[in-house]
Amino acid sequence: MEVIDKRSAAECVHCHLCRKNCDFLNKYGIDIGDVDRLRELAYHCFLCGKCTEVCPVHIDGRETVLEMRRERAASAERAALEKQYKGTVREKRNYRFRNWKHVTGGTVFFPGCNFPSLFPKTADRLSELFREHGIGTVYECCGKPIAELGFKDDEERIIEEIRSRLAENDINEIVVACPNCREFFGERLGIRVTSVYTKLQELGLGNKISSDIRFFLPCPDRKERIWISEIRPFIDGEISFIEGTQCCGLGGHAIAAEKEISAGFADRLINEEKGQVYAYCASCTGRFRRNGLRSIDHIITLILGTNEAPDTTKSYINRVITKFK
Repeated sequence: MEVIDKRSAAECVHCHLCRKNCDFLNKYGIDIGDVDRLRELAYHCFLCGKCTEVCPVHIDGRETVLEMRRERAASAERAALEKQYKGTVREKRNYRFRNWKHVTGGTVFFPGCNFPSLFPKTADRLSELFREHGIGTVYECCGKPIAELGFKDDEERIIEEIRSRLAENDINEIVVACPNCREFFGERLGIRVTSVYTKLQELGLGNKISSDIRFFLPCPDRKERIWISEIRPFIDGEISFIEGTQCCGLGGHAIAAEKEISAGFADRLINEEKGQVYAYCASCTGRFRRNGLRSIDHIITLILGTNEAPDTTKSYINRVITKFK
């Protein structure tokens, strides 16, 4: 993987490429280098990283906005932010539905919070298959939703708490179902972080798919497409990708301030994509379904044969249930 030196927003050349490729920046007529205005609008950004991808001078726009949020969260605005995003803070700061009673040493399955919310039957099927191979399941939130609000102190505490629990239980590998969890953890846990597709392949589990598959790429994997390389062994048909849609509209908590833009991402897919679409992010699948795109499904449901549609009506209840599994 190419390592690129990320630069600060002060080095923006105002070529407007970020604006042309981001509905949020385009709406307000600003570039990543317009830092004063961007700071005011920091919580309107979807944190999808599209600006970073297209920037010719390699400014990390996502990190720029995150740092602006951290500054605001460390200021007198903290209380107002906690009130504005109280639902997320109440649930995720100290994850309310944490359940580590099925933890095993060595390897554990870490489905995250949204995957078992939207795909409870498929999550249970994975837990069952992994349990047969001595792999337990832990229900926990990785901490990314809190981190994206700018609460750096909480982010670091959550990571340290997860790292401590893993160490206490002699865990050296976690298997994740969510690209966001994997991207957020990175190297911070000090252990191997594996996708469900790699683990299924290692265990000789999962169906082969003979049809062609068209994917919507989630933000964390849009550039490197690491997950695609790990899903590829399960697909005998051709793989193609949807281009031109910025993100699903759920990221960065921006939906609260930019409902129209968020809904517009789904509208674009509905208008342009007439065939079956697959995703490998539960949040993306659920978000598009909620906005009327009925032809999108999660690829893991095809690989496991569960053929489960995202449960967009009882997702919160499903998440509550994980605490008692």
